Amino acid sequence: MAIKRSSSGNNKKERLPLQRQSKFKTPSSEDSEILLPQEIAEDGEQNEDKIRPEKLADYIGQKDLKGVLTIAIAAAKQRQDPLDHILLYGPPGLGKTTMSLILAAEMGVNCKITAAPALERPRDIIGLLVSLQEGDILFIDEIHRLNRVTEELLYPAMEDKRLDITIGKGQSAKIRSIPLKPFTLIGATTKIGALTSPLRDRFGLIQRLQFYQIDELTEIVKRSAQIFDVTIDQKGAQEIARRSRGTPRITNRLLRRVRDFAQVKGCKTVDQTLACEALDLHNVDRLGLDWTDRLVLSTIIEQFNGGPVGLDAIASATGEDAKTIEEVYEPYLLQIGFINRTHRGRIATEKAQEHLLNVGF
Repeated sequence: MAIKRSSSGNNKKERLPLQRQSKFKTPSSEDSEILLPQEIAEDGEQNEDKIRPEKLADYIGQKDLKGVLTIAIAAAKQRQDPLDHILLYGPPGLGKTTMSLILAAEMGVNCKITAAPALERPRDIIGLLVSLQEGDILFIDEIHRLNRVTEELLYPAMEDKRLDITIGKGQSAKIRSIPLKPFTLIGATTKIGALTSPLRDRFGLIQRLQFYQIDELTEIVKRSAQIFDVTIDQKGAQEIARRSRGTPRITNRLLRRVRDFAQVKGCKTVDQTLACEALDLHNVDRLGLDWTDRLVLSTIIEQFNGGPVGLDAIASATGEDAKTIEEVYEPYLLQIGFINRTHRGRIATEKAQEHLLNVGF
């Protein structure tokens, strides 16, 4: 998939930005990605570049979401209109960016990708919106982090296809309206509650991405293994899927580690035994818990008699940052029922104690 970028308008004369070719790099306040969905990234010719599915039919999982989007795409094509604005929310790694690229490919348009923290100044979002062609998709990741000025510029752009720009100050201030071509805004967020109501209500479709089931992740493992040129059997794929926390991004990361292990050991086929050995080496147990997950659980159980215990006390005892525990480790432990949150603190459940006994932590 060829990747272009558009400058965010760092020219001292405040001219509108021009598109330019470049290699892939992390978006910053000065750069935003423009991804053309019909091509594969030319940042190296490794098979890993093809790991994102390019068609809705090839997208594994999210059955309900695909059903909704299939209808939306068909209806938009029949009317020859752009897609309605879409808000995708859910935990990280479930395919929000991939879905935006697929939608662009299905509609036959370009997709510009940026992140909310990169849109620091009004001219950053103005440059992107003005450069959009009819029907193009603008994808903004972590959209809940938009600053207030940028967010308010989006309101008339989303509803009336125009930009309202204030020129001058005080009594001499004038508002200039710039017409925009019809476009689709796709916002992605892990914290939908952090979005303001005016912004959230302007999206025509608001959809949550769900965690994946074991059978769906198994299919993802087998598909990615073909792309990576790795031979893997059914049980080996299931073992990797079982340890992936319901998240495709983790699935592909673990598959890469298993591939490395098999290559060094000289094994031509990845089976369940080899997958277990490789993932045990990386301290990823059969439920997907890593060393730090188990440390948090064992700290609550052994040092605080199973709880209740406050987050700060857990952080001090484990040496981890409290925010990291709360946002990175705790959600999955809550999801699988290993800890409970109460007004008095965190409590480790019997399931957590049994699991730690079985893995021998």
